[in-house]
Amino acid sequence: MIIYSSSAREFREKVDSNLLTVTIEEAFVKKMGKQPSSGEIRAWNNSMQFMERVIRNSKIADDCGILIEYNIPATSKRVDFIVTGQDEYGNNNFIIVELKQWDSAKATDREDVVLACVGGKEREMTHPSYQAWSYRQYLEDMNEAVQSHQLRSYSCAYLHNYRTPQPDPLQSKQYQPIIQKSPLFLSEDTFKLQEFIRKHTGQGNGINLLYLIENGKIRPSKKLIDHIDGLFKGNAEFTLLDEQKIAYESILSAAKDIAKKKTVIVKGGPGTGKSVISMNALGGLLKHKLNVKFVAPNASFRSAMVETLVKQQPKNKTRARNLFVGSGQFFDSPSDFFDVLIVDEAHRLKGKGAYMYQGENQIEDIIKASKVNVFFIDDFQRIRPDDIGTVEEIKRIARLNGSEVLEYALSAQFRCSGAEGFLNWIDHIFQIRETGNFNGWDQDVFQFVLMDSPHTVYDHIKEKVHEGCKARMLAGYAWNWTDAKNGNPNGEIEDVDIPEHQFKMPWNGRALSTWAIDERGVEQIGCVHTSQGLEFDYVGVIIGNDLKYDPSEKRIYADYEEYKDKLGKKGLKNDNQQLTKLIKNIYKVLISRGMKGCFLYCRNPELQAYLKAQWGRILMMDAQSETQSI
Repeated sequence: MIIYSSSAREFREKVDSNLLTVTIEEAFVKKMGKQPSSGEIRAWNNSMQFMERVIRNSKIADDCGILIEYNIPATSKRVDFIVTGQDEYGNNNFIIVELKQWDSAKATDREDVVLACVGGKEREMTHPSYQAWSYRQYLEDMNEAVQSHQLRSYSCAYLHNYRTPQPDPLQSKQYQPIIQKSPLFLSEDTFKLQEFIRKHTGQGNGINLLYLIENGKIRPSKKLIDHIDGLFKGNAEFTLLDEQKIAYESILSAAKDIAKKKTVIVKGGPGTGKSVISMNALGGLLKHKLNVKFVAPNASFRSAMVETLVKQQPKNKTRARNLFVGSGQFFDSPSDFFDVLIVDEAHRLKGKGAYMYQGENQIEDIIKASKVNVFFIDDFQRIRPDDIGTVEEIKRIARLNGSEVLEYALSAQFRCSGAEGFLNWIDHIFQIRETGNFNGWDQDVFQFVLMDSPHTVYDHIKEKVHEGCKARMLAGYAWNWTDAKNGNPNGEIEDVDIPEHQFKMPWNGRALSTWAIDERGVEQIGCVHTSQGLEFDYVGVIIGNDLKYDPSEKRIYADYEEYKDKLGKKGLKNDNQQLTKLIKNIYKVLISRGMKGCFLYCRNPELQAYLKAQWGRILMMDAQSETQSI
């Protein structure tokens, strides 16, 4: 969607008559259905004056095209400024210009990330050159007009208020690769920007290009398909096994006829390979040139999936990342805009009132926005009151929207080294649900140890990491998480404090979105919100005082005051049964993250004693079994 478009001549005339901002504001209200913020209006008033001088002094042809506030389809991102036209060789070109009003910035040690003062606060922001380049890459990959009409794209950033300091943090060595791809123009570089625009678009004939860009269908380019296919090849993380292959082929079969609306539900507990199947489905559907997105409510999970996919080619991270989105952005999407939406961890979808969500029901948003929608779900992994994702709710909304429901179940356990008995035992001892098999499992294929100290758990995890295994510490949300504004932006404060053992560790840092796979992650503790959906070789799990055991009633129960997740216990102060159910689910999620083993410590003495007794029964049965075999 384009908020404002015109020829270069009309753009100059609007600025001369002082009508440009008014025109943009009127178009914004008409097309977006809401008033622009005061900050947006100030930005237009300020930045467009600078861009008008650049356009005028560049002396580009009157019939070059100008786009202002181009809303990239299928995203919430808007491109500030685009110039279209031909170069001296007759090539059809467009230039994305990212405008910033910054007057200062700081470098960071993170790739393409800087610190800038925005809205009165210093914030981590992507480097302006990276931002411009990422928008350009998205259009190259997903706008069919760019592909079929051979439009050539360029990008740059223009910081018209930024006077270059010496040395300049924005031009530090680590940012040079992205600046080479997408030039950075500062306040004294206006002549260079004018020359850049004149060189690529100055010959005009750009009005038709505006129409092509706005009306180009959204579907993956051959280059993107080949790129993503190359990332999957040879990546053992995404190899399909047995039932996983069957589920994958069923999804592709369902998506072949996108003319008929379908809802595919894939049910499976921990270890059934839901994420492996969903990731392969993304690649397979892209090969069919379908407009597809991978949807995951959990940002940490999305980051880890992207990092795992691109680990062989980390420089191509952005192209992969554009295919992964959160679940809250579809509330205003056009009906059937997407061919397919793949939703992993669907049990974490939200309803009205959820944090930062502006819609009513994320399940309904996704079903309405797509011709085919695929939900990977486990009803026993709901962990917050506002988690509305259930099989029955998906079916209900699908029926309301005339979508045919196809349902598949995964039963084979791939996580926990095939130890289905272990997961059944966890269900049994935590009183989650009755199971038919809780007497044991093959100890040789899955290691479980109940430990008396969190230090011992941590020592085992560090040892496994030293051996080359993927291993992490995890804990329930039984400790507060100090805010970044209080000196804890990246795990500086050791919030997880067990004084009776003189044990302290920090929660995983907010800045370390790839905590699960970053080597520094072993020094921090993850919670369910940063680990759900992921898997490790070994996990060390600490059960806090949010879960306790009553010996007299032989009942596990939740302690409302000890559970620190405010959103996780919202409205449940007088509903201990529901709170207990959710917290049990949390600990099952944490314990089942390990594929080869789990080391467990429980802080509540009564619960520790109960678990020790249950574990003792397993050990005794194993000993008896060995004696009988002899």
